[in-house]
Amino acid sequence: MNLFRSPVRRLGTLLVGLWLSLAVSVAQAQFRVEVTGVGLTQLPVLVAPFKGESQAGQNLSQIVQADLTRSGQFKPLSAASLTLDEMSRPDWTALRPLSAEALVAGSVTRLANGRYDVRARLWDAVKGLEKSDFKDNVTAADLRLSAHRVSDWVYQQLTGTPGVFTSRISYVTKSSGRYNLWIADSDGEGARSALNSPEPIISPSWSPNGTQLAYVSFESRKPVVYVHELATGNRRVVANFKGSNSAPAWAPDGRSLVATLSRDGGSQLYRVSLQGGEPQRLTSGNINTEPAFSPDGNTLYFVSDRGGNPQIYKMPAQGGPAERVTFSGNYNISPAISPDGRWLAYVSRLTGGFRLHLMELATGQVTALTDTNADERPSFAANSRLLVYATQQGGEALMTTTLDGRIKARLAGQGGDIREPHWGPVRP
Repeated sequence: MNLFRSPVRRLGTLLVGLWLSLAVSVAQAQFRVEVTGVGLTQLPVLVAPFKGESQAGQNLSQIVQADLTRSGQFKPLSAASLTLDEMSRPDWTALRPLSAEALVAGSVTRLANGRYDVRARLWDAVKGLEKSDFKDNVTAADLRLSAHRVSDWVYQQLTGTPGVFTSRISYVTKSSGRYNLWIADSDGEGARSALNSPEPIISPSWSPNGTQLAYVSFESRKPVVYVHELATGNRRVVANFKGSNSAPAWAPDGRSLVATLSRDGGSQLYRVSLQGGEPQRLTSGNINTEPAFSPDGNTLYFVSDRGGNPQIYKMPAQGGPAERVTFSGNYNISPAISPDGRWLAYVSRLTGGFRLHLMELATGQVTALTDTNADERPSFAANSRLLVYATQQGGEALMTTTLDGRIKARLAGQGGDIREPHWGPVRP
């Protein structure tokens, strides 16, 4: 829970009620991906239609092309007229005028047991040489996931960095007086409801292994921290102390959370073991909230008003002297640390608006990534190359951006007030 911003948006109305959806249900709406912006160095890639994809009911090639485009690393080239699969011998003389540097072609075949065989081949289009092959065997329900695996494979082959297209995002919507906690693919498609409630749900946070979500629910007329097992829908209370329990952040080892508790007066950071027991108090005085771990688990970033205004600080993860991190502007909140430990993303209030910023931690250099006025809660992808955040530009929207702010993708379609996105780890 952000104690420094828009309590009406966060808390909603505290009415008596309990409605839990422990089973996962399919969302009715689908998101549409819109990409804006131009990157400086984008690799031109041809993705040919996969042989058999129309019969399979999933347009795998378009999913792959959209993934690569959204990453900001690639320039898509029209390939709708190409008739190729992984066994083809491309006519490089005919293809070279397209100026592609890589070519992807493949096929999807329904097997006798009802599963699908997905295959793809990547070529170096400049040299006209085979570069790598891909194979997958999935059910019909996992064909979109297989397309994202193809995207991860292509991304890894061409950049040397793991892709994140098979990862998932979580976020919360408020619509018609109800709150929904959604789990969706990294492109916003396939959203499924993990929890539906008439009471506010805030601060969803993925566990390091991607099997659980911690969040805050107001269903018992006060903020309580839950941990929710996604595979089963089972959940349990991990922080329900006197006063407020909010802003859970997983330790990298997955065995404890740091949360903001007001059990002893004020809002302070406590480490809460998932095995139970007495929480360990980490801070004192002032308001201290919104914890975020460094990737090695040794440092805890958080927001405090100890200097008179909300700013981002850091301290040893077991508590100790705090050091101020943000100095530009007088209102900086919602810290997120990149998995490679290089970047700090946060929201800064400027001329009345809340805008996404990025700091290189080694140099302290700050870059504004947006020019909108209602951005909230940035969260890094697992490869530290993209951020997801919520904004109210042109209506409520879930956005991704590259770290230079040049390529932004709007994931729109689900109605309601969109908030609190968090990017999960890559699925195996």
